[in-house]
Amino acid sequence: MKNNKVFLAIIAMLFFAYAANAQSSFKVGVAGLNHDHIYNILNAYSKGQVNLVGIAEPNKHLREKFGKQFHLPDSLFFDDLKTMILKRKPAIVLGYNAVGNHVDVVEVCAPLGVPVMVEKPLAATLEQAKRIEELANKYHIKVLTNYETTWYPSYQEVYNIINKDSIGKIRKMVVHDGHQGPKEIGCSPEFLSWLTDPVLNGAGALNDFGCYGADLMTWLMHGQKPIAVTAIARHYKPEVYPKVEDDATILVEYPGATGQIEASWSWPFGIKDLEVFGETGYLHALDGNNLTMRMRENIKSLRNVAPLTSPNDNPIPYFTAVLNKSITGEDDRSSLKYNMIVMEILDAAKRSIKEGKRIVL
Repeated sequence: MKNNKVFLAIIAMLFFAYAANAQSSFKVGVAGLNHDHIYNILNAYSKGQVNLVGIAEPNKHLREKFGKQFHLPDSLFFDDLKTMILKRKPAIVLGYNAVGNHVDVVEVCAPLGVPVMVEKPLAATLEQAKRIEELANKYHIKVLTNYETTWYPSYQEVYNIINKDSIGKIRKMVVHDGHQGPKEIGCSPEFLSWLTDPVLNGAGALNDFGCYGADLMTWLMHGQKPIAVTAIARHYKPEVYPKVEDDATILVEYPGATGQIEASWSWPFGIKDLEVFGETGYLHALDGNNLTMRMRENIKSLRNVAPLTSPNDNPIPYFTAVLNKSITGEDDRSSLKYNMIVMEILDAAKRSIKEGKRIVL
């Protein structure tokens, strides 16, 4: 009996080792190096967690910078995306370029049948998002959007508790996402050059941080579209960000609930949190790991929420599972379906600010 247990344990270890290798075996291509989130995938590459086969980036300075820092061979770099795809044949392309250029990545990848995962938000404008959706549907490819908060254990716990009907129906959601400002926290010049541009980013803090709240609310409401959006924008630091707003507040109306999105580059410190008020209880994910729950007058604190499990703990195992078709990627925070709703919310918010009125969808 003891020998059988040892044998089974060895088999299990071999299976999980094989699964881990299989997860990293897909060929991955990168489009762009001018997004500071590029450090995430390059760190994963340096640890052997992702099979990076090509990087499309025409900027020689960026190629030299990251090539030296991460010991990347020159053979990994290409001047244009199509050449990289044709020569290296990646199973997926990850976009680390300006939000306004996400549509260009999909224009190249879709006809070649290559799925795409971009950093949030999906696009700079709703028009661009619709073109991305059109291409994805025409060529039958996945287009995914990566949000940092997707991999927060505390947020997943909020979702699970709500879906167990532990706090009743959702009545109000409040999402805070922001920090002192991209320039103030030391973002790279290449990142700032497009992040603070109204065309390349589509807006300022509204797009950069407002997308988090729109995505989370769409997820919590199971893909239900809002009925109206009202928003205001502020320019607290016009000398730093002359072209775009550095603070935005967005009210999102649903038939039975209200969402409030607070997005800012003007706060005294960085914060990402999520509050949900139900009929009988309240949940507050203070950060990625800590959650407070209150049921009427009884306060219960939940600390160090259990870690997420693969493939829902990190973008690499997630997109690997989508490529393996072990998960669909259809009705979640990264899905094109949900992110089209995100883009509708952001577009309505911009129109509300411009027209000074509530926008009915």
